[in-house]
Amino acid sequence: MKIALVQQANSADREANLAKSLKGIREAAAAGAKLVILQELHTGLYFCQTEDTEVFDQAESIPGPSTEALSRAAREHDVVIVGSLFERRAPGLYHNTAVVLDSDGRLAGKYRKMHIPDDPGYYEKFYFTPGDLGFEPVNTAVGRLGVLVCWDQWFPEAARLMALAGAEMLIYPTAIGWNPDDPEDEQSRQRDAWITIQRAHAVANGLPVASVNRTGFEADPSGVTPGSRFWGSSFVCGPQGEFLAQAGSDQETVLLADVDLARAEQVRRIWPYLRDRRIDAYQDLLRRYRD
Repeated sequence: MKIALVQQANSADREANLAKSLKGIREAAAAGAKLVILQELHTGLYFCQTEDTEVFDQAESIPGPSTEALSRAAREHDVVIVGSLFERRAPGLYHNTAVVLDSDGRLAGKYRKMHIPDDPGYYEKFYFTPGDLGFEPVNTAVGRLGVLVCWDQWFPEAARLMALAGAEMLIYPTAIGWNPDDPEDEQSRQRDAWITIQRAHAVANGLPVASVNRTGFEADPSGVTPGSRFWGSSFVCGPQGEFLAQAGSDQETVLLADVDLARAEQVRRIWPYLRDRRIDAYQDLLRRYRD
């Protein structure tokens, strides 16, 4: 199956950002892709660099305007689409939510981001309530998709629970970048760690992984920090962590990759992690820390 990752730079113009995503979907479908994955919060800037109550006006319902546009694109191009939206669930209740539109345009499912960071430049706890839908894959025309979001990608538990629920692929819409003031060697370590941890999820679960990140520089509206330079580097790897495709750090692109979902079974036969898990000895995983 051919899949596509749309890596883009965003502006404050929501309609222009969405148009860019839809253009990427058209380009991917024309190239034969059956699954198109968009980056985290692809309709706007990454607004979590500051805390501002007016930003909540950008949130939308699901279903809503963006899901309607993605639904039309999915139906028109006969593709499955994974999008990422700022969900307004109720007044004062908002989520960072990934949506999955099936190839017939139906909203096949959604995932609300479970792990919410609160770090300099990533003040997401101000905006997002932690997800309450659990780690449930979404059934689509192209397979059972384990959709997670950004900070989730650092947690092996999230990937494992998706795998245990029958996910055939792990998918991570992402928005992560460098502090431009960090030295080059530190920037390199951060990007390498980001790639390594996700490849490790592929290996540990015997599943392909697709991670799509934004690119470009976005200023801190408050001027307190130097902003964020998103490092792109979207990639797809196979169930042994092997790279199938990888984008550069600083260009917009529609990254295409051929993924063989059936290969996961062959890999799991020689590396049977699920068979050898000691579920009788993992009770301490439910503790915050062993004092």
